[in-house]
This record gives sequence, C-alpha cells and structure tokens, in this order.
Amino acid sequence: MRDYLLTLCVTAAVTYLLTGPVRKFAIATGAMPEIRARDVHREPTPRLGGIAMFFGLCAGLLVAAHLQNLSSVFELSNEPRALLSGAALIWLIGVLDDKFELDALIKLGAQMISAGVMVAQGLTILWLPIPGVGVVSLTPGQGTLLTVALVVLTINAVNFVDGLDGLAAGMVCIAATAFFLYGYRLWYGYTIEAAAPATLFTAILMGMCLGFLPHNMHPARIFMGDSGSMLIGLILAASAISITGQVDPDVLKLFEGSTREATHAALPVFIPLVLPLTIIAIPMADLVLAIVRRTWKGQSPFAADRGHLHHRLLEIGHSHSRAVLIMYFWSALIAFGTLAYSVHSTSMWIVLGVVALSAIGLVLLLMPRFTPRAPRWAESVVPPRYRRRQPAPTAAETAPEPAAAEEERVPVPAGINGATAIGNRARFTDRRKAGTPS
Repeated sequence: MRDYLLTLCVTAAVTYLLTGPVRKFAIATGAMPEIRARDVHREPTPRLGGIAMFFGLCAGLLVAAHLQNLSSVFELSNEPRALLSGAALIWLIGVLDDKFELDALIKLGAQMISAGVMVAQGLTILWLPIPGVGVVSLTPGQGTLLTVALVVLTINAVNFVDGLDGLAAGMVCIAATAFFLYGYRLWYGYTIEAAAPATLFTAILMGMCLGFLPHNMHPARIFMGDSGSMLIGLILAASAISITGQVDPDVLKLFEGSTREATHAALPVFIPLVLPLTIIAIPMADLVLAIVRRTWKGQSPFAADRGHLHHRLLEIGHSHSRAVLIMYFWSALIAFGTLAYSVHSTSMWIVLGVVALSAIGLVLLLMPRFTPRAPRWAESVVPPRYRRRQPAPTAAETAPEPAAAEEERVPVPAGINGATAIGNRARFTDRRKAGTPS
C-alpha cells in the first residue's frame, strides 16, 4: 500500500505542478475556443489540461517501475506498456482536437485504433465468468471486439459527462477509488498477481485526477479538453478490461464443486461484469440517453446539445457547484454500494444503507422544486431566495422626487474629458482645481 500511495502522490504532484505552465502554453497557442451555445462557462477558458495529466501518467509509471513491490508488474505483464501505447495515441489525437476541432468520426477511429494497439500488446478480454453458465472462453476475434467496444463506450461516456467544472475529473476519481479498493483486495487479500496491473492503473488515475482538480474546480482556470477526458476514459477502460478479462475466477478457490456452481456462488465476491459497469453507470446512462435523444430528433449521435444530465440539473435550479456535488454523490453511492455488496453480500444493512442514501439523494435532487419559505419574522436573517414575495410598490412610491427638491447644478457639456466607458458624464461648474484646499 505504501508503494501505491507513493505512486499516487508523485502522479498528483507532477500533474498539479505542470498544469500551470500548460495553461500558459494553451493561452499562448490560442487553444481557447469561443463560447458555444451548449457551454456553461461565460468566459473563454484554455484547454489542453490533458497534457499535464499525460505527463503525470508517465511519471507514475516511471516511479512504479523502480519500486521494489511494483516492479514485478512490469516484469510479469506487458499491460503497462500496452496502456502507455494506447494512451499516447489517444492523447495525441485529443491535443490536436483541442487545438483544431477534429471531426467526430476521426476521433472515433482514433479511439478504435488505440484500443486495437492495446489488444495487440496483450491487454484484452480473454474470458468472461457468466452467472449460471460458468467461465466462457472467448476467441481472439470476440475478445478484440468486446475490448474495443468497452474502450470506445467508456471514453465517450467520460467525454460526454465533461460539461461542468470539475465534474469529469471528480467522477472518474471516485470510480478509480472504488476500482483501486476492489483490485487491491483481490491482489493482496487473495494473492492474485493478475489483479496487480489494474490496481496500479487505478492508483495512477486517482493521482492524475486529484492533481488536476484544484485547477479545474469552479470557476475553472483550465479545462482538460478531449486530450484529458479521452485519456482518463481509456485508463478507466483499461483497468476494467484488466480486472474483468485477465483474472480467472477459478483462482479464488473459495468454493468447491463444478465450475458453473463455483462461478455462480462466487459472484457476490467477484463481480467481473457488474462492478465495471456500475462504476461508470452515471456517464454511461448519460451517453445512452444522449444517443437516443439525438437519434429521435433526427440528429447525429455526435451532435452537441444541452440535454445532458448536468445541464438538466442546472435547469431544475441547482447552482453549478451543487450540480457537481450531486453527480459526485450518485456516482459514489453506486460505485461504493456495489463494492460493499461484493464484500458482504449477505448483510442486509448494506442494502438498507443504499436505499436510505438513495432517498437522501432524491431529496437533494428535487430540492429546488420545493424551496422552503421562511416565516416573516425570520426574513431578515435568511438569504433572499427563502423570503416571501414582497408586495409590489405603489405608484406613489415609484414616482420620482420633484426636481425642486434636488440641488441645483448646472451641467456643462461633456467634452473629451467628460466621456466614460459607459457614456457621457456631466461635469459641474463648481469643480475645484486640483491641489486647492477644500
């Protein structure tokens, strides 16, 4: 655990320290697109934050390769090299897109090629433990198609949810934390060496997000752009692929009997299919809803709009920060709820806790619909939005004061010195010269 924490801290520190210079570089190169109709921010903000995140990834892998307890991951598995190859390719495409706005089909092709590069180096799904059936071995073609599909879906899900300051980085950090705890339990608790690469990937991913978040929280000083969102989406997908299709459930040896019975019985402990999907449940739901919504309207699935989940939270009445925190809450509830169930599936308290937290989440979600009103005696100490509506002023109250009541001032025409940025400003004849005593 000490080595993982050291890797996480180094990754976070490198990402944090490089984000400032990268911001200046993005401003100098003009990587600051104009405000679009679907954007929430009000001022042009530099992108290319993925550059700092990529160098944080490289630093994390470099440090881990020289640590005694983690160096075996690089010696026994080719997955770290496969991840770095695919990440470098998708990051390069993302940098070009942040600067030149590439076509959506070009980015889709690059995502598929990046997934193919990882598959060619051994990071692929080999088998699937299916409840009630057992362990199903996949052919190379089936494993490649399933791997590419999972990578493309995860990358686009993270990319779609990247619409508010700090939203994508925070949600991926929550997912990576749940993944890390799950992988570390398999690696350390059950001595399954095949789970070590996924544990390392998620520790580095947590460091990348934590190092970037201070610069990206509302109001954001820099955006990660597609160079960052596609990068962290690919790393999250690689972690899911490694722990889903590389770890054989039979090595747990928790149950006796046939393979079919063992797989079915071990499902609460080893959830190879449910956990990766639930961790990215919120981004994936947003992706599916966006595709259905745009297709229903006769638009391209890649056409941008303001119908994402975070946009709807803003329309309901939530502030920017509250909408982000609500998305964090639901992501953490789903991810850690599934993780807790995989550890203690027989505990009814876990189910009751998830139900109670879900009820709290619904109350927080619908809070703007039921804005409470303070009693009249407390209106002076509560924010204006909780006060009752004030009565409309009468005509007598809104009438302007008589001109005779005002001080007589004779304005002089505003010349060159009398103009301001807003308009002409009247000058008065009773001005005193500068330096004269009052």
